[in-house]
Amino acid sequence: MYRMKYSFVVAGVTLSLAMAAGASNAPVTPSANPKTGVEKPVTNDYLTISFKTIDNHDSTLSAFAGKVVLIVNVASKCGNTPQYKGLEQLYEKYKSSGLVVVGFPANNFGQQEPGTDAEIKTFCATKYAVTFPMMAKVSVKGDDIHPLFRWLTEKSPLPGEIKWNFSKFLLDKEGRLVARFPTEVEPLDTQITSKIDAALK
Repeated sequence: MYRMKYSFVVAGVTLSLAMAAGASNAPVTPSANPKTGVEKPVTNDYLTISFKTIDNHDSTLSAFAGKVVLIVNVASKCGNTPQYKGLEQLYEKYKSSGLVVVGFPANNFGQQEPGTDAEIKTFCATKYAVTFPMMAKVSVKGDDIHPLFRWLTEKSPLPGEIKWNFSKFLLDKEGRLVARFPTEVEPLDTQITSKIDAALK
């Protein structure tokens, strides 16, 4: 009888240790942003993904640390290209409060961004007086998708393929993706400005 009791005790201790070890190796689950309820990523490696500015300088999202960031895939020959005006107005309205709009030209939809980076820069400056940061042309979907947009569309808390030009991604001051907006939501729509106001608090 004593041996049986001893065996049960040993087995119980072994099982407890095994469960504890398993718990320590369990995957870390994202925790929610208390302001938005959106889960934040387990790591922030995406903030160091490299891309080029439109002037061919290396950059990352870490360059905008502490700011609210609106990422937009833009195009020069799209029916939605006039959204550049709204994006610039949005930037002018909120930049002193900590918002930065970041444009990423992309030629994925209807071949509507065929120009070179130099041509895109000139177009933005002369046609829409754009002053917010513009990046070099990238691919935002498909086999050659840029790693940043792969994270945004596949690995972020708000995944989903980009459907068209002028899709918008809002990151809070900690770099967490807190909202996405499809093409048809204009830059000055209250859906966007209300989220920006909340993220800037």
